Amino acid sequence: MVGGPNIFIMVQGNILGFDFGLKQIGVAVGETVTGSARPLALLKTNDGKPQWHLIEKLISEWQPALLVVGLPLNMDDSESAMSARARKFANRLHGRYGLKVELHDERLSSQAVRSSLAEAEQFGEKQRIAHNKIDALAAALVLESWLHGRANNNS
Repeated sequence: MVGGPNIFIMVQGNILGFDFGLKQIGVAVGETVTGSARPLALLKTNDGKPQWHLIEKLISEWQPALLVVGLPLNMDDSESAMSARARKFANRLHGRYGLKVELHDERLSSQAVRSSLAEAEQFGEKQRIAHNKIDALAAALVLESWLHGRANNNS
């Protein structure tokens, strides 16, 4: 079952988050107990077509209770062509693996990561994260946002 934004399910354990893109998909892993997430992988795509065997490997390894896919909405809450592609990806995840999939507003997640990296560089801090990992970091940001929203709705 693919849920819409702001639908929170009682889950415990690992959650995988995805930042869908046409060139690559960022993947993060989060934990419901700690409410935190971290970047996990960056998967290349072929015009938005995932390498399903790599996703299957991550699902097998992490045994997630739920999958969260970032939904790229426009600033006016309308959907774009990328929103439709992300929804299709979420539906395919559910169909292939039988796991519950939640969609979560990802507006500005990649921009927030880029801004943080630029700020760190501006202040002379060593850049520990390569710019090509932005999508995995964005997936972690989306997943943490989902986890925090879930915690707020359950309190």
